[in-house]
Amino acid sequence: MKHANPSFEAIRPSIGSSFTSLKFLTNENIKSHVWHYHPEIELIFVCKGSGKRQIGSSISYFSDGDLVLIGSNLPHCGLTNENTRNEYEMVIQFKPDFLGEPIWDIPEMQRISALLEKSKAGIVFGEQVKKKVGKDIVEMHEASSLDRLCRFLNILDELSVTQDYRILNAGKYYLQTQVEDNERINLIFNHVKDHFKEAITLEEVADLAHMKIPSFCRYFKKITNKTFTQFVNEYRITHALKLLAEQPLSITEVCFESGFNNFSYFNKTFKDYIQKSPSQYRKEFNFFME
Repeated sequence: MKHANPSFEAIRPSIGSSFTSLKFLTNENIKSHVWHYHPEIELIFVCKGSGKRQIGSSISYFSDGDLVLIGSNLPHCGLTNENTRNEYEMVIQFKPDFLGEPIWDIPEMQRISALLEKSKAGIVFGEQVKKKVGKDIVEMHEASSLDRLCRFLNILDELSVTQDYRILNAGKYYLQTQVEDNERINLIFNHVKDHFKEAITLEEVADLAHMKIPSFCRYFKKITNKTFTQFVNEYRITHALKLLAEQPLSITEVCFESGFNNFSYFNKTFKDYIQKSPSQYRKEFNFFME
């Protein structure tokens, strides 16, 4: 499937609420192939299941559910598809000024304000936070009116004080700063999404960007904080993680299905990224899931 530039998604708050709270059962929110953005900040909780996440220039694999906070206008794909096998997915969407701009200046809101600033690069939260806050999100969704808003602010406050999180795009990744950059970099991202199983040369992606190779390399590193080779390898390794966890393929088959044409290079690259061999990862993953 071909991927266009990220599409703008128009979002309206839930009736009678200043923000949107949605619950989707297993396969109701299939958007993993849709590269999109919106001015609303998005908090997503996936209960159980596993799959890929692409948020900005970060591509990674999640298992046993996920909890992520995606900042305003940060392009991303949906987290679930027909193979995720999640129980349900909670999606909360709100504009940065959904309570009015001045509220973020009061002392009580400083921690949450700092959290929302960090979300511009995308945040993924750890296991304990995910389980605790996931339950809180479900309870909030079932509440009404002012109770729902108060519960939501408590959730944001919980997330603002935890140290159990990881920033997904190092070096502050903002595609929304320049329309021209947005269109150019997303053309490259989509090319990688469509052709990562094939050999991708610097010549072809530089041509896509209408740049000379040295200029393209500097440009890509400046925008994504990683080299193009690192980006492609990260995409391929993430696909390998998904195959190792979900498919009964041999390690060699996983190597070639992920776009690597050299088994030794695949093993070395996998260890560099994951800090363990493919066979060790599969063994530990299966043990964890039992």
